[in-house]
Amino acid sequence: MENSERPTEKKVEPDSVIREGKFFAAIGYVFVLCFVPLLLKKENAFAQFHGRQALILFIFELAAAIVKSIPIIGDVVFSFAYVILGIASLLGIVRVLMNEYWEMPVVSNIARKVTL
Repeated sequence: MENSERPTEKKVEPDSVIREGKFFAAIGYVFVLCFVPLLLKKENAFAQFHGRQALILFIFELAAAIVKSIPIIGDVVFSFAYVILGIASLLGIVRVLMNEYWEMPVVSNIARKVTL
């Protein structure tokens, strides 16, 4: 993929696009609320960008919950994953509040492939 096709960390968007999608993008990082920006702000690039990343985090959270059913090691993996995913969600919210398109490591590569 060429550099011109990749979203940059600080993508230039009209202020109105970010302002209209900011609330929806932020709440998208709260567990199952990832569907809110994806369904209610389909035309807003800012909300969709963060909504897709939030969806991938939600899927990882579900996978961690499933792994928890494995005796002994499941609890350890679950606890570790929830700390990491919780921090990632908080960082996503902070970046939304800073009006930034932030590509989360690993998550953004998967999110780019999601089509809704």
